Amino acid sequence: MKIDLAKTDKHYYGARRDPALRTFDAYDYVTVTGSGAPGGQAYTDAVAGLYRAAYGAAKIAKTIGQDFVVPKLEGQWWVESDEPALSVPRDQWHWKLMIRMPDVVTADMVTGAIFESLTEGEAIQALHLGPYSTEPETLARMEAFMTTEGLAMNGRHHEIYLSDPRRAPAATTKTILRHPVRRIRDRALPAGAHQVLPT
Repeated sequence: MKIDLAKTDKHYYGARRDPALRTFDAYDYVTVTGSGAPGGQAYTDAVAGLYRAAYGAAKIAKTIGQDFVVPKLEGQWWVESDEPALSVPRDQWHWKLMIRMPDVVTADMVTGAIFESLTEGEAIQALHLGPYSTEPETLARMEAFMTTEGLAMNGRHHEIYLSDPRRAPAATTKTILRHPVRRIRDRALPAGAHQVLPT
């Protein structure tokens, strides 16, 4: 049986459309870092190189009886600006493209990419259904959830591409959006509620 993380790790790869708070420990990835517009030449070349590294590791793992399905493409995104990220030109976006690796993979199995462990800790995530251009709608719901829960961003915006955009119609594309967070205050009380202090 092939190891298939997308099927066995629902905590990591499962999400609902309503934002939810979860905790993510350390996971191993092959990664490549760069900048430029998504879909641009630098991005496209990086994706191709990352998949070569992931499939190369899978080929080696298979020779030792540890066959696995290469997991979904992921990406962390950020800008080096004080401006809101979506207002920064796309050719100035920075990214770390990632493919998670199962425990059987070690650094000496990986060529052409960085093998590293990343820990996000507490994070909120939501499933975005539809084209990437409508992600701001889901991000707005995540921002509202963060405000209600007294949370703030504590790391880079993270996306997990559950659908292959080359095959899935834009309207049915599924993407997990994830924000690492930290608590900055107590959870907001519902409208009309009053806090009862201990006596």
